[in-house]
Amino acid sequence: RIVFDLVDVIDGKCRSFRQALIRDKRFENLQILASAQSRDKDAVKPEQMKALCQELKGAFDYVLLDCPAGIEMGFKNAIAGADEAIVVTNPEVSAVRDADRIVGLLEAAEIKPIQLLLNRFKPNVAQKGQMLSVEDVQEILNLQLIGMVPEDERVVHASNKGEPAVLDAKSKAGLAYRQIVQRLIDPGAPAYAPEQPGLMSKIKRMFTVNLGSQPN
Repeated sequence: RIVFDLVDVIDGKCRSFRQALIRDKRFENLQILASAQSRDKDAVKPEQMKALCQELKGAFDYVLLDCPAGIEMGFKNAIAGADEAIVVTNPEVSAVRDADRIVGLLEAAEIKPIQLLLNRFKPNVAQKGQMLSVEDVQEILNLQLIGMVPEDERVVHASNKGEPAVLDAKSKAGLAYRQIVQRLIDPGAPAYAPEQPGLMSKIKRMFTVNLGSQPN
């Protein structure tokens, strides 16, 4: 249950950010700080978000900022406290166009590295030319590919049960999520690739090229 949120922490309505954290019952080391529940996102300024993130960095190994869609104040606040970024997009022309705009803003803010996560990918549809391929999206955005999440109806089933897909051993999307996390921790970790003839070798080559071009 949410008692304090992000704005409450910024306004000093709780003793510290720790009082506002919600611990996940399934994962001991996972804690969440909820976004504003009743106030506008403009209640938080980028410099305040940056200061809070500095505090959080001192307490956690990884701090993930779930950035809202669009480029309004929520986006500006999120990137103010970020060291690096993962751009999540679907393999659709309109989505990739929006992602390209976001990449430009991230580059202008001097956030690096910026990596690509391709979501809801359908390899069989892409092979028929009815969806942008992994290569198409990479060429447009010019980003390193950290992972690809396939379209998976088990994600809907997990969501309806209030369970994360990563706990579903039969979920291909869940497997992809877990392997993306491993690649965040260790860039040399193996990449997930959907079972599709010829696609596995292509994706392995992409990740090999990306790893070889990582900045020092």
